[in-house]
Amino acid sequence: MQIARPDTAVEEILPSVAGFLESPVMMVIGNEKVASDTSETLAVFNPATGQKIAEVPKGNAQDIDKAVRAARGALKGEWSRMRPADRQRVMLKLADLIEANGEELAQLETLNNGKSVMLSRMIEVGASADYMRYMAGWATKIEGSTIDVSISVPPGAKYHAYTRKEPVGVVGAITPWNFPLNMAVWKIAPALACGCTVVIKPAEETPLTTVRLVELCLEAGLPPGVVNVVTGTGEEAGAALTAHPGVQKLAFTGSTEVGKLIGVQAMQDMKRVTLELGGKAPMIMFDDMDMDQLGVAAGIGVFFNSGQTCCAGTRIYAQKGIFDKVCDFLADMTRSLSIGSGLDPANQINPMVSAKHQSHVNACIARGLAQGAKPLLNSGSYEGPGFFVRPEIFTAVDQKMSIMQDEVFGPVVTVTPFKDPDDAIVMANDTRFGLGASIWTTNLNTMHKYVPQIEAGTVWVNAHNLPDQNMPFGGYKQSGIGREHGRAALDNYLETKSVCIALG
Repeated sequence: MQIARPDTAVEEILPSVAGFLESPVMMVIGNEKVASDTSETLAVFNPATGQKIAEVPKGNAQDIDKAVRAARGALKGEWSRMRPADRQRVMLKLADLIEANGEELAQLETLNNGKSVMLSRMIEVGASADYMRYMAGWATKIEGSTIDVSISVPPGAKYHAYTRKEPVGVVGAITPWNFPLNMAVWKIAPALACGCTVVIKPAEETPLTTVRLVELCLEAGLPPGVVNVVTGTGEEAGAALTAHPGVQKLAFTGSTEVGKLIGVQAMQDMKRVTLELGGKAPMIMFDDMDMDQLGVAAGIGVFFNSGQTCCAGTRIYAQKGIFDKVCDFLADMTRSLSIGSGLDPANQINPMVSAKHQSHVNACIARGLAQGAKPLLNSGSYEGPGFFVRPEIFTAVDQKMSIMQDEVFGPVVTVTPFKDPDDAIVMANDTRFGLGASIWTTNLNTMHKYVPQIEAGTVWVNAHNLPDQNMPFGGYKQSGIGREHGRAALDNYLETKSVCIALG
């Protein structure tokens, strides 16, 4: 089986997808597929219809303990004795299996998450396989360094010193619901390259592709216990994983509020921790921007994945010379967007991931209206099955409104005019978040002047929301701690040991 062309509609679900959904979906601990210790389950829904499509085990602290024990056992077993080249080889095999099962994974993702199957094919599958291969290459390139030391005791003594890079140990990974498979690979791949083992807890709304991925890990030849998956709620399974004394490092992607709780818990026993958290990305559009790029700015920057992305450009600041043009273009383009199931790539606005999140986005829109923001579309609520939200564009906003300060995570954007570029930078930085931002200009001097002034981990110029496996990704301020991607990601999963040898 190979992945279908990205823009092809799904006319019929694959038999393997139907079979996966119909059979009991199990956790994977060691080399066994297991139910929860309590036999309780969680329902999994199709956001496009609101109907239940599967059940997964509701894992608890006992299940987490079993998974951590399996991971610790694997850490001391065959996995620790494998040469870096062998780790690389099994990771490359896993990447091949992700592609070989790509259409199954893509359909499963769209059924569970609701996103366009085009994105599922290109990002959840394609980018995940590429990322696994990229990180596999690092497995053979981890290195320490020799050090010239100036130790003077006893007089005349000589020393040889160097550093070793060693796996941090068992990694507890907690992933979000907006890019379930891709985010799982973002955590698992660098951990494997460094020789760590993993217990992953996917979001309770979207666990299916992560379970399937861990099954593929065993098929690829990873020793049992190297990668384990426990499904369940954040309050129970997630909290147990965060607090487990057998976990040496936590990797979390999700909301800032939950990230703070994880960070506090991690400090209780000094676990290493990386947090990729929320965003409220500004897009600063100068009078001299190439107006032909407005479509790209809106499509990728604002409405990509129906706004359910942490780097979504939810705050547009447009210089007064182009403000009206920007508003008119956005309104016309947004009215043309087709709303519907992600199984048809022709639909550009797909459902929110859950009924709960649909209510959250609708509440954000209602607060914007109540606080005086002016809607350009007056979209109204969506009538029909599924968890859909109609896009909305707000003007007449000020910096204190919740619509400007709080993460919406849906197809909602504000447009604010500015005259003085310095004022635009002040407004862009007026948020507790700092994950991503973009500048739109044809003037190199403008770009070089203002990029250093923006408080964000990534600043795109004439582009937005385009990560790369070799480009460090993470946030300033309350958007997180640490970086993913590139060499920077490896440091999250390695300890540095200094060795000092007294020469005779």
